[in-house]
Amino acid sequence: MTSANRPGPQASADSPLPEPGLSTVDTGGTPPGESGGTPPGNGGPPDTDILAADSRGGPTVLRMLLGTQLRRLREEAGITPDRAGYEIRASRSKISRLEHGRVSFKHRDVADLLTLYGVTDEQTRAGLLALVEQANAQGWWAKYSDILPDWFEAYLGLEAAASLIRTFELQFVHGLFQTEGYARAVTVLGHKAAPAEEVDRRVSLRMKRQDLLASQDAPRVWSVMDEAALRRPVGGQLQRLIEAADLPQVTIQVVPFRRGGHAGAGGSFTVLRFRQADLPDVAYIEQLTSALYLERRNDVDQYMEVMNRLSAEALTPAGTTRFLKEIIRET
Repeated sequence: MTSANRPGPQASADSPLPEPGLSTVDTGGTPPGESGGTPPGNGGPPDTDILAADSRGGPTVLRMLLGTQLRRLREEAGITPDRAGYEIRASRSKISRLEHGRVSFKHRDVADLLTLYGVTDEQTRAGLLALVEQANAQGWWAKYSDILPDWFEAYLGLEAAASLIRTFELQFVHGLFQTEGYARAVTVLGHKAAPAEEVDRRVSLRMKRQDLLASQDAPRVWSVMDEAALRRPVGGQLQRLIEAADLPQVTIQVVPFRRGGHAGAGGSFTVLRFRQADLPDVAYIEQLTSALYLERRNDVDQYMEVMNRLSAEALTPAGTTRFLKEIIRET
């Protein structure tokens, strides 16, 4: 059983955000080819024009794509992660983080790795090295870095780059659908001693996330939530869910109490999918002071199976809207 199947006390991407902590990251991601990408050894240098075009997905996706290319080049050269780490005066775990796009790239490190991997074509080298700066660009959330845990900052990058976001929420409404009043109540719940200015900034961050739904290339968001998330008396939130459900790219479903136990009893989680074929799906499981990012095909498939079961157990989207209106009438 993996650590993801034995989570500790959980928050969610939409619960009271804890103070900055250390990341807990699964680093054994799906090898290229297992998720529909190009398998290693298919020949030819990386297409840096394609990588540059994918920069529209933001620096997070570009880091992931560059990491995937570096891993492919390393494997084709028959170089171990330990040997690659030694070359750039780092550890095996640093190579893993680079290849998963979890950390920023240093120009010198990438240049040294390309040399080690036998990449001598000047055009290929120049193209990849030119993309390092783009991959290190900051996202809109950088100005909130003083209040953002590093592990949640990574999630914001993935959320902004995803083409499909499937999420299950056990206790709180998903952050993409929270009203300002709800976001403030949840923030104060997790930061009772925070000064008013800090609370305002945390609420501002939650609201800024929602710009994603109005963007030109908005992802599809499929959110399933337990009825418990709806029973917290915060004004205006249920009406907001009804409005969000009318958006063409949004699907909202509720698992009512009358269904009894359900497949998501273990806690909240999110599965993100990207339009780039080289990028694997990512399962995100948030805990109180850290988060898991799972990319192994078997792990993600387990979470997707639970998500599909939850969707089948939940009310239909139309039934969910009727259910939300019933709760509004009751309160």
